[in-house]
Amino acid sequence: MRAVYFENFGVLPDIRTLPDPTPTPSGVVVAVKATGLCRSDWHGWMGHDADIRLPHVPGHELAGTIAAVGRDVRRFRVGDRVTVPFVSGCGHCRECRSGNSQVCEEQFQPGFTHWGSFAEYVAIDYADQNLVALPPEISYDTAASLGCRFATSFRAVVDQGRLKGGEWLAVHGCGGVGLSAIMIGAALGANVIAIDIAEEKLALARELGAAVTIDSRTVADVAEAVREISGGGAHVSVDALGHPQTCCNSISNLRRRGRHVQVGLMLADHATPQIPMGRVIAHELEIYGSHGMQSWRYDAMLDMIKAGKLAPEKLIGRRIGLSDAPQALANMDRFTESGITIIDPTA
Repeated sequence: MRAVYFENFGVLPDIRTLPDPTPTPSGVVVAVKATGLCRSDWHGWMGHDADIRLPHVPGHELAGTIAAVGRDVRRFRVGDRVTVPFVSGCGHCRECRSGNSQVCEEQFQPGFTHWGSFAEYVAIDYADQNLVALPPEISYDTAASLGCRFATSFRAVVDQGRLKGGEWLAVHGCGGVGLSAIMIGAALGANVIAIDIAEEKLALARELGAAVTIDSRTVADVAEAVREISGGGAHVSVDALGHPQTCCNSISNLRRRGRHVQVGLMLADHATPQIPMGRVIAHELEIYGSHGMQSWRYDAMLDMIKAGKLAPEKLIGRRIGLSDAPQALANMDRFTESGITIIDPTA
């Protein structure tokens, strides 16, 4: 198979011909039809993720058809259209048994714990517990865009943030995660405030349902601006970027008893940000992490997509071939892309 491949962190990957994967007894091999390019992939390539062992093939947002099936797989067969959460579970630990495979004690992640989907084929273990069958009306590109950013945002806003119609939602950072959260918040009937430094991204945020946008370069205090606009602060606030400043702003702009959800990764030098703990205590704020979404929760999200309440395809910015993926991966730290980049491994 052709795949994006690197042997050293931070060194531009190249395209290699590698052996095709084979399924484990409980796993499958997926012929990748579309895979998303995510900033998490950039963090992995830079060596910020301890799970990666070199040499490596990145990629964790994928959709495709099953090409081979292990002998113990019962729910899926060759030819099925599928996607998979980027955090997958073992199916037998206490977290998986409680329905929380997104924090599985033995979790695995394509593109991190093993070779990923920037390739023509990818192996997925524990298929019966982790694969999601794709409805025919959802394209491979759309499904790939769900895998990390959109599904994580759905869980962050709906399950962790418990956002309700009429509440105020602040979203810090209008990349793929942030734009997903904005669309989901608007679909739930919330009043969404989008914060970013790029007018192009803020314009897209307004198209996707943001009631108010803030260019953080033009205000002296982002948290104060959000509190003023929302009449006391956001009920729910999401740091969709993953930076000490956006994390602090997101907590500080909450109203009393508000809920902060951290989605943007905090790695390397940003791993231990300072937060306004005095405000957290005095205002009884709630702070949550959000790390993927269980495969069984996809039905709720897919139902909203099929009903036309969510349109994740609007978040797709561009489509590229596999040969363009190495340079696109290296450029992920520049925050220049509006929307999600989809890689077609067959191109």
